[in-house]
Amino acid sequence: MPVITLYYDRLLSHIKNNSDNRKNLSNQDIVETLPYLGLDIEEETEEYVKIEYNPNRPDFSSEWGISRALNGLLGLEKGAPEYQAFNSNVFLNVDSSVLEIRPVFVGALVKGLKLDDESVRQLMVMQDDLDNGIGRKRSKVSTGIHDFDKVKPPFTYKAVKSNFEFTPLGYAEKMSLSRILKEVETGRKYKHIVEGFSKYPIIIDKEGNVLSFPPIINGSLSIISVETKNLFIDVTSTNLKAAEDVLAVLLAALHDKGGRIESIEVRYPTYSKIEPELKSLKMKVEPKLINNLLGLDLNSAEIIEYLARSRISAEVKENCILASIPRYRSDILHPVDLVEEVVIGFNILNLTTTLPKTSHIGKLNPKNQFIDAIRHVLIALGLIEVMNFSFVNKEMIINTTNSEPSQYIRVENPKTAEHEYLRDSLISSLLMTLERNIHGEYPQRIFEVGKVFTRKTPNESKEEYKVAIAIAHTNANYTEAKSYLEAFLNQLSGLSCETKHLENKLYISGRGATIEVGKNNAGMIGEVAPEVLEAFSLRVPVSIFELSIEEITKT
Repeated sequence: MPVITLYYDRLLSHIKNNSDNRKNLSNQDIVETLPYLGLDIEEETEEYVKIEYNPNRPDFSSEWGISRALNGLLGLEKGAPEYQAFNSNVFLNVDSSVLEIRPVFVGALVKGLKLDDESVRQLMVMQDDLDNGIGRKRSKVSTGIHDFDKVKPPFTYKAVKSNFEFTPLGYAEKMSLSRILKEVETGRKYKHIVEGFSKYPIIIDKEGNVLSFPPIINGSLSIISVETKNLFIDVTSTNLKAAEDVLAVLLAALHDKGGRIESIEVRYPTYSKIEPELKSLKMKVEPKLINNLLGLDLNSAEIIEYLARSRISAEVKENCILASIPRYRSDILHPVDLVEEVVIGFNILNLTTTLPKTSHIGKLNPKNQFIDAIRHVLIALGLIEVMNFSFVNKEMIINTTNSEPSQYIRVENPKTAEHEYLRDSLISSLLMTLERNIHGEYPQRIFEVGKVFTRKTPNESKEEYKVAIAIAHTNANYTEAKSYLEAFLNQLSGLSCETKHLENKLYISGRGATIEVGKNNAGMIGEVAPEVLEAFSLRVPVSIFELSIEEITKT
């Protein structure tokens, strides 16, 4: 989770006071209020507080965004902030050469700013957080913030050959694009985004000065400082909405900082577009849904008031609440998200406990009871339980299966490449756990009980629970894994099993087998092949088994 530092004196300077609702806030008042915005306190000192925010709230990536939300929660400013972009007569040409590489460009000017060292630092942190979050580590979106007074419009966004030279940020000499990708830290880190193309994108001004080599590095000419008054912001992307989401967050923060937003004309080969797009988004939510989910009895006027405290304007229309959502709130995707904003404005502290209307007594689901029994048996056998995400990355699939990732269930818009596919086995998760503990003490004997997901048809999937164990030490072998398998089945339900030879890429040839419990093929067991161990950077032998809980319970 991203962490930012908030200085009390700066935060208090952004808190609005008025004659109707004057607040005399202390540092402690701020610390006690922040969690009700969904922020976690990481560290407190006399001068600052460090907070951790959820990446789904990119507007919390700066003191300006958090101050905006605090003003609403405290009732000092209500409703959606209004943003207007004035015409600047500045334009940028998008050359056709860049359309196959990184085709989307959005941007804006912000004028009349007064920056200090902390403001510059926060801008850089916010830019980095947005590039990593919405931007998927710059692969989807990357941003550049430039001193507008050091460059001359109009600007051009085009692709050039790898031998093109300019002076990158932080360097005193010109370097070719290919050299930047090899020698500059950000070049080595992000070169995978552009290295598959024969040309690379750059942004230049009227005189040919380079502002940016997106998504790698800015030019040294347009670096911002405390002397900067006017900014030019560039956002390049593979997706228009994501680019405009990032730009909206930046502009809202800079507007709250005191800047004047000015639009630019982006001229594509076949059409033109005025950026930024800052209109509020509209969404309806029924009062019944809000009250049912929150267990409250709020009328429409109260709902509108609580949304206003969450910086969302609303009105009653056709027996529904019609909300106007500020453009920087790209996280609001569904009416249920508005329900969350209502309870934030209501203040979670004001929720009270109530007794359920039914007198029935609940009990554990039989399947969950059986899963708990599995855990107890394996713990009694001396194994340590681990819990992993149901999502895995492409490499884990490739390293542990004979199948292509395309055969697996992929998340449509994964937040990170680490959580791109739903796992169909617990084995890759256990091997990843061992990989992350290679410096720990051996032997390591671990297990996991969790859901896996398989594709039944192109449009239908199946989810089921499995149990798996992994044993890692210098003498780990098939015999030890089978002894644990037999002891586990016997102590769990008095079951026995048979094993039959299996050839599988995951196991050493001749040391893998299927597991049959009764007449059911319940899983597999074996010693992990050296090439798989190497893929996970494991240095000791590993033996494993995995069972389908559904097949066990059929016996």
